[in-house]
Amino acid sequence: MKKQLFIVLTAILAVSCGETKKVESQAELFARIDAEIKQNAKGYSTLKEATETIGHRLTGSENGAKAEEYTYTKFKEYGFEDVKYQTFEVEAWSRGTVSVSINDEPVKAVTLGHSPVEANVTGEIVDMGNGLEVDYAANPDAVKDKIALVYISILEGSPEGLSNLHRSEKTALAIKYGAKGIIIINQVDNGVLLTGTASVTGELIPIPAVCIGKEDGMALKETLKEGTASATIEMTNNSDMISARNVVATLPGSELPEEIIVIGGHLDSWDLATGAIDNGIGSFAVLDIARAFKANNLQPKRTVKFVMFMGEEQGLFGSRHMVAEALKAGSMDKIKYMMNLDMAGNPIGMNAGGKLDNEAFFTDLGAAIQQQDSIYKNEFSNRSGLHSDHQPFMLEGVPILSVHSNLDRSIYGCYHSDCDDFNLVNEEHMTNTSRFGTMMLYGLANAETLPATKMDSETTKEFMIKNDLKEKLIIGGDWKWEE
Repeated sequence: MKKQLFIVLTAILAVSCGETKKVESQAELFARIDAEIKQNAKGYSTLKEATETIGHRLTGSENGAKAEEYTYTKFKEYGFEDVKYQTFEVEAWSRGTVSVSINDEPVKAVTLGHSPVEANVTGEIVDMGNGLEVDYAANPDAVKDKIALVYISILEGSPEGLSNLHRSEKTALAIKYGAKGIIIINQVDNGVLLTGTASVTGELIPIPAVCIGKEDGMALKETLKEGTASATIEMTNNSDMISARNVVATLPGSELPEEIIVIGGHLDSWDLATGAIDNGIGSFAVLDIARAFKANNLQPKRTVKFVMFMGEEQGLFGSRHMVAEALKAGSMDKIKYMMNLDMAGNPIGMNAGGKLDNEAFFTDLGAAIQQQDSIYKNEFSNRSGLHSDHQPFMLEGVPILSVHSNLDRSIYGCYHSDCDDFNLVNEEHMTNTSRFGTMMLYGLANAETLPATKMDSETTKEFMIKNDLKEKLIIGGDWKWEE
């Protein structure tokens, strides 16, 4: 009898243990993640707290240091044991005073980053249209010792097929053709002014660069059709060696700890407002995705590094430093993917940049996310641009991942402007970034086989050309392939 009872109890125990060890399906796991984040998401509330107690997050400023410390503390609070500062020193720029007059009438303007520490120039204004190479080619001496006027985007009525350049690249072209200053016209209505760097290298440029409002700019273009105009640009700025810190929280992989997935967003912002959209919504989503990994006890096969990058706005300083350190340490090959959230929100799809071995991986992963919520549309693309923290990784052949955002278009009018404040942030959209971003990241970090591998130098070059990035990289000094 005792023997029979023992057998029965053993069988019950075996069944019980079997039940506790039951493997959670992907659908069950994603449903659990989804429910937890819907209930406990902290991205919106932490961003609100940071904008209210810190303000802007300019690299090298006291506010920037406070933001670094804030996110370091949050990572610790969320349960990460391995949280480190990655310190770098760099010459960083900050604005001083600016005065712009056109035909002796004052015009509202804002200085663009990395303009000279001091400048006082007067010169004839020359309308260079979109400010592209093609605009200078017809008359290469048009702006020599004059002030170039360019539109920040592509003007209506321009020839089809033109590819726009970044404001820094347009400034580099103006310098190349001998301009003594550059005035960039913003594309946003109602006099909104835009800042941001005008330097492709993150170093001081030799000419003053300013942005004026759309209405003032278009009126000036009309004046130049009928006659001439001159401008005086006076400014002072600061450029000093500063110390800044990336904040890195590491979650060790359960099976392949030597393989690393980096997810990052730039924590820094410009100083005209609080940078809630650029890039509070991205960096604080990364922070909340890190929280969700801990809260849901997610232990993917590969190591995940959650990174708050500093210095992105002034020249990708933080991400360039991380890549340089990895190259110096001989550990670059360990970084298998880089996921970047920059002004990202309310995702409806994924963009996977690189040479894909298995595109279906992402569409299958997207389908699993879509099962949790049909607002996720499972859109997919394979392309890439520049001027965010994925760039240094991508140039080393690392595959990249980003999201197709579905944010209210109106918020982009405050990009780099004095209206980029917390009132623009949509709580539901931030929560969706955390929900879907956590599933994306876990799916990638826990994959049996990654959908792409690091590109060799020649394949990376071909990918840059395919994405129409060669000219931009040459202008920026980042094209590393000899012809």
